[in-house]
Amino acid sequence: QVQLVESGGGLVQPGGSLRLSCAAFGFGISNYVMSWYRQAPGNERELVAVITTIDGITNYADSGKGRFTISRDNTKNTMYLQMGSLKPEDTAVYYCHALGPRDLWGQGTLGTVSA
Repeated sequence: QVQLVESGGGLVQPGGSLRLSCAAFGFGISNYVMSWYRQAPGNERELVAVITTIDGITNYADSGKGRFTISRDNTKNTMYLQMGSLKPEDTAVYYCHALGPRDLWGQGTLGTVSA
């Protein structure tokens, strides 16, 4: 079955860190542009970070620059988002997205930043 599965969400205190993973099943991610999006309650889904295919060029929304790092391991068919210096406004459901021969979304993982 072709799918993306996110993991790594949870509850963390302000200033803490989370590492999200997005594992692909049923297809290889090497020729897909991979991205992380997030959607906070009452807000639209927004792009957080994107990483290109072979060369791994990255780009970040202003909200995550200097705090978030997107990466990919094509041999493990997995993408990651390392988030640090987390703020309450980073609380959201985080989704991974694969754009290539198919256009695929994961089911999301909730990250909550709260004292």
